[in-house]
Amino acid sequence: MLGQLLLAASRSGLVRRSVSGFPLTKRVVERFVAGESVEQARDAIERLRDAKLAVTVDHLGEETLDARAAEAVADAYITLLQAVRPLGLGSRGEVSVKLSAVGQRLDESMALEHAREICAAAAANDSTVTLDMEDHTTVDSTLTILRKLREDYPGTGVAIQAYLFRSEQDCRDLASEGSRVRLVKGAYREPASVAHQGRTPVDKAYVRCLRILMAGKGYPMVATHDDRMIAITELLADRFGRTIGDHEFQMLYGIRTDLQESLAGAGHTVRVYVPYGDDWYGYFMRRLAERPANVAFFLRALGGK
Repeated sequence: MLGQLLLAASRSGLVRRSVSGFPLTKRVVERFVAGESVEQARDAIERLRDAKLAVTVDHLGEETLDARAAEAVADAYITLLQAVRPLGLGSRGEVSVKLSAVGQRLDESMALEHAREICAAAAANDSTVTLDMEDHTTVDSTLTILRKLREDYPGTGVAIQAYLFRSEQDCRDLASEGSRVRLVKGAYREPASVAHQGRTPVDKAYVRCLRILMAGKGYPMVATHDDRMIAITELLADRFGRTIGDHEFQMLYGIRTDLQESLAGAGHTVRVYVPYGDDWYGYFMRRLAERPANVAFFLRALGGK
């Protein structure tokens, strides 16, 4: 029920105006979103670079149903990549792309072409792109586009959501030499017919997928703030003879910054997922709607707990 209410609120202009003016919301957004403009995003990226952290930057927006809007999103990524080029990030400064934001639901070939343009701009920075994964109906399309992008841009990564029943097999298929895979638990409201439900089953699925990736020949990107999952990652790295440089941890901007810096200080690559853009309200409300327990989580994080 709470999730449905939050989704409805995400589409309401009246609620947006009310919530946007609420001081607590502004404080939360400022902590978890790196501003609305390219300049603000660049400043946040520079601060993270100076803290020895890598970044993956997400221009906020998804579910684009207009061709001109999809083109505008692709142009925004290209503008961002040009703006951060002087920072000299190389592979430590990639971008994350939601294919639905560049036209996936309109025309898969349109999304592919826009993704190619973004990959080319990233390559000019000696960097790359990771494709975000959205709800289960988009997985096959996203993996098809990934395969085509990797023909010219083999470093293109993809996110896999552990809570989907299919994800263990997807991890096996993707655990090849050099394949960059971001493993997340999953945050969309998926039906029980396609996804594990509840914290314990999802955690167990995450560990099974993690083991597959760590045993493989690819480059696992372990997206978690969970101390247990970090410890399991280190155990699996030891078991499968991995070194500190052949996998990385990923965490969200503004969450557990002390842990991010601690892991980076120990020599791990820690990549921070940095969202920015003027669509922060929709992003924020959808994150809460996807998993209403995030309401308490964000409030605890705001209090530094």
